[in-house]
Amino acid sequence: MRVRAAGVGSTDLLMLAGNYRYAPKMPFVPGYEAAGVVEAIGAGGAGFEVGQRVAAFTVYGGFAELLVRGAEHFVPVPGGVSDRDAAAVVLNYVTAWQMIHRVAKVQPGQTALVTGAAGGVGTAALQLLRLAGAKTYGATSAPKHATLRSLGATPIDYRAGSIDRLTRALEPGGVDYVFEAVGGANIGPCIGALRRDVTLVGFGFMNAPGMLSQLATFANLFVGARLRGRRGKFYGITMLYRKDARPLHEDLPKIFTLPAERKIDPLVNRTFPLLEARQALELLAASSVEGKIVLTNS
Repeated sequence: MRVRAAGVGSTDLLMLAGNYRYAPKMPFVPGYEAAGVVEAIGAGGAGFEVGQRVAAFTVYGGFAELLVRGAEHFVPVPGGVSDRDAAAVVLNYVTAWQMIHRVAKVQPGQTALVTGAAGGVGTAALQLLRLAGAKTYGATSAPKHATLRSLGATPIDYRAGSIDRLTRALEPGGVDYVFEAVGGANIGPCIGALRRDVTLVGFGFMNAPGMLSQLATFANLFVGARLRGRRGKFYGITMLYRKDARPLHEDLPKIFTLPAERKIDPLVNRTFPLLEARQALELLAASSVEGKIVLTNS
């Protein structure tokens, strides 16, 4: 594939810092997701054509001009979806879609709280929850609240107090689901924001580097939630993809129809030329990004 666009995300930062279990050995090229056109086809590439637009969940290698992978990793990109948007939705929107529909099984009329709500997965989750008919709340800092309101969510300033108290001020009985960007100490208050007998879905390792910290996080997610009468689940897109690639190949085409039909507009904060990947990563590391950063190579 000749790469035309590649998404930049927090997982790239984790891999470069040596805190991600699925990262290859150094040196490697980052880039968790990419979109472009088929440049050449080798053995086993039946079903694709040279010049066809495709996208891939790459895990690494996306920040490149050319990407060589097995044909089973590519998904056709339909007309009406730009290269930028195709690259922007692979990781974040598949993550959000599978958490909402495969793990939590959210139903219309239910309530959900999303933490890290202004980030790439957070903004994707808010858009997809809204399409699913859920009432949404998003936890982020006050300067990012306008973005959450534009996505139909009620913002919660996590710096103004405990998440459980702030959430229950709006939903006294608690919410039906919490989608928590796993942050260790934040899991306890997120459990408290839930009604009894409902589910907290943890994803990512945003603030939990190191084996001991991750073990404590998972103990709180699974055991702590159960002791308090809730259910804790963890979702990891790469873990699932390595075990079974079929769900991504089933879900990504559904997601591609949404921007094509103008049902969602992927929130791309900035685009950078491919050769400015370092500047893009530095911006992301500064935690000032709302939505997604995309590298372009056109």
